[in-house]
Amino acid sequence: MHRLDRLLRPASVAVIGGGAFGTNVVEQCLKMGYSGALWPVHPSRAEVHGVPAFKSIADLPSAPDAAFVAVNRNVTIDVIRQLSELGAGGAICFAAGFRETGSYDADGERLQAELVSAAGSMPIIGPNCYGLINYADGALLWPDQHGGRRLGDGERGVAIITQSSNIACNLTMQQRGLPVAFLMTAGNQAQTGLSEMALGLIEDDRVTALGLHIEGFDSVAGFERLASRARELRKPIIAMKVGRSEQARAATISHTASLAGSDAGSEAFLRRLGIARVHSIPSFLETLKLLHVLGPLPGGRLSSMSCSGGEASVMADTAEGRRTVGFPALTEEHVARVQQALGPLVAVANPLDYNTFIWNNLPAMTEAFGAFVSGGFDLNMLVLDFPRTDRCSDADWWTAVDAFDAALKANAARGAVVASMLENLPEAHSAELLKRGIVPIHGIVEAFDAAEAAAFIGAAWERPAAPSLRNAPPDVSRPALSARSHGARPDEASAKAMLAEAGLPVPPGRRAASAEEAVAAAESLGFPVALKALGVAHKSEAGAVRLNLGSADDVCRAAQAMLPLGTGLYVEKMVSGGVAELIVGVTRDPVFGPTMTLGSGGVLVELLQDSATLLLPATREEIEAALRSLKLFPLLDGYRGRPKGDLAAAIQAVEGIGAFIASHADCIEELDINPLIVCRQGEGVWVADALLVGRERS
Repeated sequence: MHRLDRLLRPASVAVIGGGAFGTNVVEQCLKMGYSGALWPVHPSRAEVHGVPAFKSIADLPSAPDAAFVAVNRNVTIDVIRQLSELGAGGAICFAAGFRETGSYDADGERLQAELVSAAGSMPIIGPNCYGLINYADGALLWPDQHGGRRLGDGERGVAIITQSSNIACNLTMQQRGLPVAFLMTAGNQAQTGLSEMALGLIEDDRVTALGLHIEGFDSVAGFERLASRARELRKPIIAMKVGRSEQARAATISHTASLAGSDAGSEAFLRRLGIARVHSIPSFLETLKLLHVLGPLPGGRLSSMSCSGGEASVMADTAEGRRTVGFPALTEEHVARVQQALGPLVAVANPLDYNTFIWNNLPAMTEAFGAFVSGGFDLNMLVLDFPRTDRCSDADWWTAVDAFDAALKANAARGAVVASMLENLPEAHSAELLKRGIVPIHGIVEAFDAAEAAAFIGAAWERPAAPSLRNAPPDVSRPALSARSHGARPDEASAKAMLAEAGLPVPPGRRAASAEEAVAAAESLGFPVALKALGVAHKSEAGAVRLNLGSADDVCRAAQAMLPLGTGLYVEKMVSGGVAELIVGVTRDPVFGPTMTLGSGGVLVELLQDSATLLLPATREEIEAALRSLKLFPLLDGYRGRPKGDLAAAIQAVEGIGAFIASHADCIEELDINPLIVCRQGEGVWVADALLVGRERS
C-alpha cells in the first residue's frame, strides 16, 4: 500500500475553510457525483451547498482519508497538526506564503519548516497548490471550476502532475478527447515530492500513462524508483521539463524551491530513465493520447496517407531532420500491392497521395488503405481534416475513417487520424476514434513529436535499465589523487600524469624549465613534437602551443618565445593519423552529480555547438549512442571515403575517463579533455590536452 493511497483515492473528504475556495471543493465533489463521505468543517455554518457542516475537526465522525485545507498560512499549520493527530490519510495545503516567497518574506522558510513538522508522518501536498482531481472516483480536492469529465465504468485514462496550478487548470479545459484519470498539482513539495506523487498514481490500474510538467526534480533517487516501477508496470512516462532559458529558470523560483538542474543534465537524466521529453503543451497532450491508446511504439517507421499532394508534402517536410522517426521507402512488392488497388494514375510513395478517385467508395478505400498499411509500419497515419458541421456535412469523411479502421484491424496495425488544425477534429469525433482504438491527433508537428516520444520509450524499454546515479564507493584499485588536488588546478603535465596512471592513453611527454631542456626532451621523445606553456588555460589564443616541431632549432626558438607565457614548458610526442577531434568534459551538476559532455572538439568547440550529455556512471551503449548522435560522427564513420576512426578505442577512452572521475569523485570538480584525438581504425586515441580542477574540501 502506497502512503498516498488514502489521499489519492479517498472514501471520505474533509474540507476545512469556509471561503470561496473551500466551498468550491464541496461544490465540485457534488457536481462530479462523488459517492464518499463529504465533511465540510466551519465554526459557524450549518451546511455548505446543502451538505451538513461540522464545527471543528474534533467533531468529525472519524479521521478523513483526505482533507483540503483552505485557510491562511498561519492557521494551516495548526489545522495540519490536528489532522495528523487524528490520523487523517493526507491533506492538500492550498495556502501560499511559504518557502516560495524566497527572500521577499523572512517568515516563509520558517513557516514551511513548521508545516512539515506539524504534519509528522501524515502526507501533505503543497503548500501553494491547487490539489487533486480524481476523475476515476469523482473525488475533487480542487478549489475551482474545471473542464474535465468523470471516467465511465471500466474506462481508463492518463495521470498528469504539474508544478503549476494554472497550467493544471488549463489542461482540464482541453478539447482533444484525452481521457484523464487523475490530475494533480505539486506546489512547493515541502514534504511530498513530485516523484512520490507519481509513484502513487501509476499504481492505479485505471492509469495508462503518466505526464509530468517539471520545473525541478525533487529527488534523483525518487525519479529512478519511479522510472523503474513504470517500466515494470509497462506504463510510459513523458515529461515537459521547463528551464531551457534563463528567463524560464528565473520564473520557476516563484513556484517551487526545487533545484532545476542544468537543462543538459535534465535532458540526459530523463533520457537515461526512459522518460520521453516534449517541449510544448499541445505535444504533451497529443503524446499522452498516443501512449494511452497504443503505448510505446516498437520503432519509428511511419506511413502517411492523404488525398492531397500538398498534405503529403507537408508530412514529408515535417519528418525532415528527425533522427528517430521517418518514412521508409516502399519495397517493389508493396508498391505493386498498392498500385493494384489504386490504379495506374496514382504515383505510389510514402507519404502517399491516394488522390480522390476512390473518395467515398468504402470497398475501394478499404482495399487501398489495407494494401498500404500492410507494410509493417510502426504507426500508420491518415491525414484527415473534418469539415465544420455547422455549415457542412462530414458524412463522406466517415467513409474514410471506416475504411482506415477496417484496414488497421485486418492487418493488426496501429493507426492515427491526424488533423492539421485543432478545430478540424472536434472532441466528439476524437471520442469516437478512441472507441475504435485509433489515435486522434491534433496537429501534424504534434503527431511527429508524439511518434518520436513513443518510439523513444519503446527503444528504452528494450535496453537494460541504466545504473543508479547514487554515488558508488571509490575504486580502491585505482591510484588516489593527492591531497593537493583538492581545490587546486594542476598544470597539464600533472593532470596528464594522473590520467596516464589511471590507464588512459596519454602521449609521452616531459617537463622542461629551459630551452635547452626542451630540446633534450624533444630529442629523447623523437620528432615531431608539440611544445606547450604550462599554467595557461586557453593555449591557442595565448600563443602558448606550437605543433609539429620537427627539429631541435624549431624547438629552441619556440621554447624561448614561450617561456615568459607560463610556469614552465611541456614537450610532448606529436600525435599523427588523427581522423577527428573530440571534447570530453566532466562537470559537477548540483542535482545530478558528475555530468559528462561529449562533442566536436578542438579550437572551434564553442562555435560548432555539437555535443551530447551523459550522466555518470554511463554504460558503453550510452557512450556509443552519444557519439553517434554528434554531427561529427560521419567523420568517425569514414565520411566520403575518408579513413574510419577508431570508434572502439574512443568508447573505451570515454569509459575510462568516467571511471577515473568515479574513482576520485571527492576531489575533482571539473575535467576538460580537448581534444581527444581519434586516430584511424585500429590506431587508438590520445589525450592531447587536459585541464583538471580540484574540488574544494567542505
